[in-house]
Amino acid sequence: MTNRRYLVPWALLALYVVWGSTYLAMRFAIEGFPPFMMAGIRFVIAGGLFILFLRLRGAAWPNRRQWASTTVVGGLLLLGGNGAVAYAEQWIGSGVAALAIATVPLWTVLFSEFWGHRSSRREWLGILIGFVGVGLLSLGADMQASAAGALALLFAAASWSFGSVWSKHLPMPAGMMSSATQMFCGGLLLMATSFALGEHLGGVPSLKALASLGYLIVFGSFIAYTSYQFLLHTVSPALATSYAYVNPVVAVALGAWLAGEKVGVLESAAMAVIVAGVVLVVAGGKKTG
Repeated sequence: MTNRRYLVPWALLALYVVWGSTYLAMRFAIEGFPPFMMAGIRFVIAGGLFILFLRLRGAAWPNRRQWASTTVVGGLLLLGGNGAVAYAEQWIGSGVAALAIATVPLWTVLFSEFWGHRSSRREWLGILIGFVGVGLLSLGADMQASAAGALALLFAAASWSFGSVWSKHLPMPAGMMSSATQMFCGGLLLMATSFALGEHLGGVPSLKALASLGYLIVFGSFIAYTSYQFLLHTVSPALATSYAYVNPVVAVALGAWLAGEKVGVLESAAMAVIVAGVVLVVAGGKKTG
């Protein structure tokens, strides 16, 4: 328990920085790979290696129902969620993309109502405030420049949230095998989508694109997912999900520093409003249990 207590701040730091940095890494990676192909390669490799690692450590092989469930959840989280973000980042900056995905806790509370969750007044207030922030964000230059990208980001947040909530009511593999199979199955669906859309490499990917893809596989998938699972079983849900209002700040800062992305007044105001809404939702959920 003492060792776990010392690991908590490191796991939080990994979650805040790594998940916040993946938006920029995805933008760099799609400079050399089509979006769905890039995401598919990332999760097939990460999920396949993770499954092999867990099997060597004696983890049980999922049954048919569990494989079916992880395919559905992997499709919602990784094809509908991560894949749509990669698609949108062809036109929209990584910082703005992160701001849109920061609404995930708001969608999560809404979808939880389908399974009997009764939101508190504070949660409903947070949802209202958060979606006012989404309205502000939609008026910004990036979102106005690409309707397809803007819709893809809203769909990504909703798909990730719905998959996250539904996964709690489906027969899933035990322990870390659940995350591993979700990544692998979601990666296969992403590759199938890439093939269906006719994506292909335009040439040999640059070193920056290859390095970014490697970063996403190692840090974005292995380290971030492992840290998140560790925190879910070690600290309160409110603290474990606090990445939702830290990641946008990290993503915006990295995008401005390393890619010269500019965040306008409307986007800055939207970030403040969305983060305030998410804080209310997380605090309201913690209070009501």
